[in-house]
This record gives sequence, C-alpha cells and structure tokens, in this order.
Amino acid sequence: MVCFVYDDGGREAAGYKGRAGDCVTRAVAIAAELPYGEVYDALAEGNATQRASKRERRSKSHTGVKTARSGIFTKRKWFKDYMGGLGFNWTPTMQIGSGCQVHLREDELPAEGRLVLSLSRHLAAYIDGVLRDTCDGSRDGTRCVHGYWRQ
Repeated sequence: MVCFVYDDGGREAAGYKGRAGDCVTRAVAIAAELPYGEVYDALAEGNATQRASKRERRSKSHTGVKTARSGIFTKRKWFKDYMGGLGFNWTPTMQIGSGCQVHLREDELPAEGRLVLSLSRHLAAYIDGVLRDTCDGSRDGTRCVHGYWRQ
C-alpha cells in the first residue's frame, strides 16, 4: 500500500472548474512544482501543434485543438522533449510481453524523488513515497506502473 494525499495540482486555485481528464497536467504540475496554468498552457500548445498520426480517428482526436483538458498523447516526441526540458528522465518498468513487473506499491518504487507515474490510462505524481492525486488509484497495490518520469 502507498500513502495517498489529495492534490489537484493547483487546478482549483488557477480558476479551473469542474471535472476534466487533465491527469497529465496535474501530475506534471505537482511533480515539477510548477503552477497548474503554466503546465496546462504548455501542454495545450503541444496538443495544438502536433500533427495527426495515421492511427488517430479524426472525430476523437485533440490534434490541432489548444486544450489539455481531455488528455495528452504522452508518447509523442514533443511531450518527451517537454519532460526532458523540465529535468525528468524516463524509466520504463514494463516491456512488450513481459507482464507487469512494478506495481503502485511502496516496496516496488523509489522511496525518494519526484516521479510522474505512467499507469494504465492515467498519470499520477509520486513524491518521496507518497501518491499525490485527486483519487487513490493504487488499487490496493495491484495497479501496474508502465514506467515513470523521475526528476
């Protein structure tokens, strides 16, 4: 089990209201200790300027739309460059066909440091052994960690 602390990353204080699929913005703002609005604007700009991939369905795509409210394509080069620019390095914890090796548990993640965890369809901040998010997504220590960005 991990210790969980509710943290919206400064979303409400920045004037954003309601629920949104902004876990990437929240996780990066928390882990990098940056204002929510600054991270939101940078990610929205990345979404607006990325080109459509062959696999994207035009009706579901956020490509060309300046928003970070409904998700970010974290596998894109611009996102990896953005995270690198903030001083984060990527550590994969799962390979194709390997199955889940690392779970969202204290004994399977680094005890110290500022991390942005990549989970199934979600990103969350994990700082010095504490999960900081708007909900406890650990699934009682069974949730798989696909990899993490570490600062």
